[in-house]
Amino acid sequence: MTELRCRKTETLEGGKEDEGRETEPELQTAHVHEEVKVSRGQGDELQQKDEDGSEVKDDDDGHKQKESNKPRTSVKTPSTSAFLQRLVRVFFGCLAAVACGMLYAVYLSTYHDRKYWFSIRQDLEREVTFQEGSGLYYYYYKQMLTAPSFERGFYELMTDNKTVSGQTINAVQRLYLYPELITSFIYKVTGSQDFVEPIYFYIGAVFGLQAVYVTALFVCSWVMSGTWVAGLLAVAWYVINRPDTTQVDHAIPLRENWALPYFSCQVAALTGFLSNNISSATEMFCYITMSATTFTFLLVWEHSHYVLFIQCFSLFLLDSFNLVPSRKMADIYKMYLSSLFLAYLFQFQNITLLSSPLLSLLIGSVLARYFQKKMKMGPLARVMKLFLNFHVGFTVGITFSCLVKKLLPGSESDFILKLLEVKFGLNTTTFDLMMIIGSQPMKTKFRPEDGQIGAQPEVIYHVFHTLFLGVLTLLFDGIKYLWTPYVCMFTAFGVCSPELWMTVFKWFKLKSIHPVVLSLILSTAVPTIIGFSLWREYCPRVLAELSDLQEFYDPDTVELISWIRSQAPVAAVFAGSPQLLGAVKLCSGSAVTSLPLYSDIKLLRRSEDTYQVYAMRSAEDIYKILMSQKTNYVIIEESICTELGPNRGCRIKDLLDISNGHVIHDKGEIYSFSKHGRFCHEIKMNYSPYTNYFTRVFWNRSYHVYKVNSVISFQY
Repeated sequence: MTELRCRKTETLEGGKEDEGRETEPELQTAHVHEEVKVSRGQGDELQQKDEDGSEVKDDDDGHKQKESNKPRTSVKTPSTSAFLQRLVRVFFGCLAAVACGMLYAVYLSTYHDRKYWFSIRQDLEREVTFQEGSGLYYYYYKQMLTAPSFERGFYELMTDNKTVSGQTINAVQRLYLYPELITSFIYKVTGSQDFVEPIYFYIGAVFGLQAVYVTALFVCSWVMSGTWVAGLLAVAWYVINRPDTTQVDHAIPLRENWALPYFSCQVAALTGFLSNNISSATEMFCYITMSATTFTFLLVWEHSHYVLFIQCFSLFLLDSFNLVPSRKMADIYKMYLSSLFLAYLFQFQNITLLSSPLLSLLIGSVLARYFQKKMKMGPLARVMKLFLNFHVGFTVGITFSCLVKKLLPGSESDFILKLLEVKFGLNTTTFDLMMIIGSQPMKTKFRPEDGQIGAQPEVIYHVFHTLFLGVLTLLFDGIKYLWTPYVCMFTAFGVCSPELWMTVFKWFKLKSIHPVVLSLILSTAVPTIIGFSLWREYCPRVLAELSDLQEFYDPDTVELISWIRSQAPVAAVFAGSPQLLGAVKLCSGSAVTSLPLYSDIKLLRRSEDTYQVYAMRSAEDIYKILMSQKTNYVIIEESICTELGPNRGCRIKDLLDISNGHVIHDKGEIYSFSKHGRFCHEIKMNYSPYTNYFTRVFWNRSYHVYKVNSVISFQY
């Protein structure tokens, strides 16, 4: 038996029977003699691909003639059985993935309706539920639906002079409104206005994308582990950790809720593309999917190129250590460059993409690969190649980035990078990576008994990517919505992967029980135990969320918007916090002084000027600022003016005091001091000189609205 097993292994290497081999590791203990005959009958050609993709063929004509008279039935039976088994597993895996996505979309819809009582609310109350300024995007969706034609609506968005006071903006470019354009177009073309309300069609599209999101996580974990049980665990952990994985339940129109599902599909396609155990047709499908989703991801989110930069940097490390075939890395770089170029065109020559760190890294990486082509291979050459790759890549990338910033001053990416520098406290960020790379060439097939899970490029990529996102999550809390889903996916893969268990046993040199048998047992038993515990502990909680009738109602905001609709002039301009102005624009259509957009420097400066109403400034200073923005009404929020946060120095009014130089340091404490009182407090006293410049026209528990007097009245 042992001799036959060895002969079968040698004969099968590179043969056609690998096409029928299942992706999941199995112990084969029967039909050994038949498999030997199959391998001999199919050993026509032995192909061996080198790093450049060239093939070396070895034809054994004598052996082929000797075996030509053997019956073919012995060849078809095992391959057909293996194919049917694989087909059944793929079918049930795809069915489980689609079912998970659909159930999650239904869960989100039900939870959203229970939380906001959405189905029984009026239109105004429904729109107020779009928090964090995200309602601004839905406003443009409504505008496209009311336009006489799609072309006319698209033109009005490109020449929008009714949103920001005193400015004409290209709203499609500035706010990345392609999701609203496409959704409104589909809503009209399909005649959905006869069956569903516009707001339900809009949120239904977002919930549908979330279904795609979890389905892609399912597939990604499935591809790496070889079992769709890992996909079930990934989805379960994603749902359980929903507060840290998504913001869709309270801010549906946010750009990341539209973009991250495409990125999840891109990661799943990239995982398959990096794998060595795929056919050429599957590789082409993964590449096309990866290209399409990368382009879409760049098109719908202003911060997408930063996320892709982290991904590209992870792949750059794999390329530097020769963990990915050169041909595949060249295709990946082409995909990035073509997607950036197309996004640049569709975003009306958006200079942010030209000055992005992603483009700088790509240019440096491509040039580094060009200089390495003619280098000889050897121990010293490998070290020199690694050094050259890092040196050329970073030097050219940084040089290109500096050159673009000189030619295109004031770009948004420069602002973001400065924010990163302040957060780190340094001018540069250093990542220390330690990894042992073997000098042997990579294998094209991996088995559990190899114990080399770290030699699979898709696994190493996810390790790097998850590690970098985790470091950024420690610095920026918002990154957790990007990092946590992939932690759930990668953890599910680790629990269900026999190769990972086998690698651990190899490290510990376990000999009491055969490592292959033990790894297969644990990769099945551990997920079963975890799944049962999750079902027992968290399933009742999830169902309780759906049965619990919550109530989110903001009567003060509804009262404010109702007053604006009924009492304020149609052409009035409102000033306030960007988050509130998003709701004001959505519900009333009035012009505003700023927008909840944090990647536009000009809008950020206008927001900073408007926030001065919470600083220690004189009435005359505030009046001049508001008049320069052509403001008619200013809204003061009690939640900002009387904020009592635990972290002193991080509140909006504290930041304004520091920026304006109105702070005193005494024995490690920070105190605010100015000859003027805090404007939002003083104006409520209703005395001169505040009454000379402003007149209160509306107030409730949360908001105070003051009219900016066009004619100053001096009253004492």
